[in-house]
Amino acid sequence: MDLTVLYRGPLASCDYDCPYCPFAKRRDSPERLRADRAALERFAGWVAERSDDRLRVLFTPWGEGLVRSWYRRTVVELSHLPQVERVAIQTNLSCRTEWLDGADLTKAALWCTFHPGQTPYERFLGKCRELAGRGVRFSVGVVGLPEHREHAVRLRAELPEHVYLWVNAAEGHTYTDAEAAAWTELDPLFPFSRQPHASAGLPCRTGESVISVDGEGTVRRCHFVPAELGNLYDGSYRAALRPRPCPLAVCDCHIGYVHLETLPLYDVFAGGVLERVPARVPVPAPAAVPGLFPRPGTARTLPLL
Repeated sequence: MDLTVLYRGPLASCDYDCPYCPFAKRRDSPERLRADRAALERFAGWVAERSDDRLRVLFTPWGEGLVRSWYRRTVVELSHLPQVERVAIQTNLSCRTEWLDGADLTKAALWCTFHPGQTPYERFLGKCRELAGRGVRFSVGVVGLPEHREHAVRLRAELPEHVYLWVNAAEGHTYTDAEAAAWTELDPLFPFSRQPHASAGLPCRTGESVISVDGEGTVRRCHFVPAELGNLYDGSYRAALRPRPCPLAVCDCHIGYVHLETLPLYDVFAGGVLERVPARVPVPAPAAVPGLFPRPGTARTLPLL
């Protein structure tokens, strides 16, 4: 089996209090943390047993996972399994970075988000430079709010050139063409994020080669479609895997729409879909249509770590 797994366990606590996040400064009880650790260990055990499969794993915790030792340890352990092609995790990068020295850096990767107001800019930039110095594959991004633009501009200027800086459209924010153009100067792929993608009835890889798994092992096609396909641990999900259209009217999150077959993002992020590291970035053209590539032949290739 060739499968991408998006894992999200019970963890819902974070060390940041971003005003645009419902899990800001939320604390998990000791019981919930123990349950999260046990669920993650069970999932890691399942991955370890799949010696005949090819797997890619992205951890997308509601909270911050890497401040917990069991997430750091699991990323390291999974990176050394021959059946795992990539293991990545979304993080605010508040954790230390030296633990990555124990990982197979040809497989382990980070999807990092900078949250201005939650950590000093220089501290975050320093962590990014540590990752680059260690040879870690990672991307860096910000939420596209007006008050974040100055920090985003600085990041693009001061990050290593090969590190992709992405910008997520802020939920509920409508961008004028001028605002969108300004963000596209920093992230040529911002047009994909600017507006939700109409997805109803369109082919999507989720439910066929991509699945979402929770701490109980319940399998769904993605995080955004509640219908269950079975359970990971009893194997009942396998019979449900097949090509299927999206049942939702729109898809507005990168970890969802990146899998739409009608978008070219698997080509853009070839080899780096999970960690949001592109193989090539389209150069923005005047009057580019939101959500589409600009004119053909305007892509540049980024060196990958």
